[in-house]
Amino acid sequence: MVAAAEHESAYKGKNPYDQGGTEAVYVMTNQDTGNAVTVLERAADGGLTEIETFPTGGLGNGNAANVANALDPLVSQGSLILSDDHRFLFAVNAGSNEVSVLAIEGNKLVPVDRVPSGGTLPVSVTVRKNLLYVLNRIGSTITGFTVGTGGKLSALAGSTRSLIRGENGAPAQIEFTPDGTQLVVTEIANNLIEVLDIDEDGRAGPPVANQSSGPGPFGFTFAKDLLIVSEVTSNATSSYRVAKDGTLTVVSGSVPTTEDGACWVVTNSTTDPRYAYVSNAVTGTITGYGIDSAGALSLLNPDGQTGVTVKFRAAIDNAVSRDGRFLYVLTGGFSVTSENPDITAEMSITSFRIEADGSLTTIPGAGGFPPGAQGIAAI
Repeated sequence: MVAAAEHESAYKGKNPYDQGGTEAVYVMTNQDTGNAVTVLERAADGGLTEIETFPTGGLGNGNAANVANALDPLVSQGSLILSDDHRFLFAVNAGSNEVSVLAIEGNKLVPVDRVPSGGTLPVSVTVRKNLLYVLNRIGSTITGFTVGTGGKLSALAGSTRSLIRGENGAPAQIEFTPDGTQLVVTEIANNLIEVLDIDEDGRAGPPVANQSSGPGPFGFTFAKDLLIVSEVTSNATSSYRVAKDGTLTVVSGSVPTTEDGACWVVTNSTTDPRYAYVSNAVTGTITGYGIDSAGALSLLNPDGQTGVTVKFRAAIDNAVSRDGRFLYVLTGGFSVTSENPDITAEMSITSFRIEADGSLTTIPGAGGFPPGAQGIAAI
């Protein structure tokens, strides 16, 4: 991998949040007039208080006239992510083809760097120690960067690689495996899950194609070494084991959500993942799954409705607090008095407390986010 010494310098110092300070939720505005990240302070009971909004320096695409799906402008998961130690935020600027780095300093975000993404329309990023990769949708390419002192990014020469279907790929997410030795990418249009090895210099090898258990693999997450993938076309969720040769073995194949629009998925915990939660964009619901010791998935509720945002519309990007107690769901632009979507309406966060049995209890959320906002992270 990239030099360990550089990793140490990249993450030197302490984050105020790791010293018992206030926790936070971050929302990316994704506006084509100027992208930004809003900081919300999280109270002990999960309640949110908006603090301030900080520009990324780049442009989003959320309210652009040429966006095909204004309720889901990036069509991706992982557009706003945290560094391993929660000292930095990495944000895609889909409108200006860049990645921005923001340092977390208490309740403030300080711009650190902004670099070209290595392609066109960046929609998802992933970081592992001092190595970051970005997924560019147009052309279906990935490009690597090293994370240097203070969060600075440097393009990794020779790291740009095309995915298997090229221009026709419609990729949705990129993420490192937990051990950092492989990358996983979902391709919605071709029902593919691609796995790429990372060599000792941090460069990705050729992608290994795996057919998704069900059509439309979209967002995914890891429950330790278990890969959990939502399927937007089949409205289901599958789990897999990832082999060292890049092949996938199905553990649970296409377990239906019974809902519509299965897209974003998170687990309740990185250290003790017992539940997974899928946002259903069309029905405005959250489907919860239990994860057993073998990695098999089962519905927490027979009707697939573990939580409800606003009926019929737009449960989109989601994040879980690092203590595993709260689930936050960015809820798409719609009118709360109508079942018809209204992309000019403000967006909101629907908040839930995660109970010991995996059930969700609705708690007060937050509102006032601009139409087209997408990308959410929590600590």
